[in-house]
Amino acid sequence: MQEKYLYEYAVIRVLPFVEREEFINTGIILFCKKEDYIRVLYTVDKAKLRSFSKDIDLDQIEQNLKAIEKIAMGVENCGPIALLDIPSRFRWLTAIRSSAIQTSRPHPGLCTDLEQTAHRLFTELVS
Repeated sequence: MQEKYLYEYAVIRVLPFVEREEFINTGIILFCKKEDYIRVLYTVDKAKLRSFSKDIDLDQIEQNLKAIEKIAMGVENCGPIALLDIPSRFRWLTAIRSSAIQTSRPHPGLCTDLEQTAHRLFTELVS
């Protein structure tokens, strides 16, 4: 019997107008404490984002999503949060905030393959 891993994930959302609370799912963050695993997958659907706002700064959105990925992966030159342990980085990335990029609340699950699960969730919730 294959070992099952307890994981948590959150959906990354872009809110072109924070005050309207409309969002577009653009990525996921999957985290497993036992395996010291964290994975960020995202895409920037320019046409969909432009349908919400013609003036949205797509380059800035892309830079911010890349920063989220770098922080999650613990890239050294990405500031003090990137230097924290993986659980702390996940908690910081999924903290409630009022900004153009937010995450859902974390959701738990069980799986036997973390990488496959990250891609499945990305496909189901974003693509």
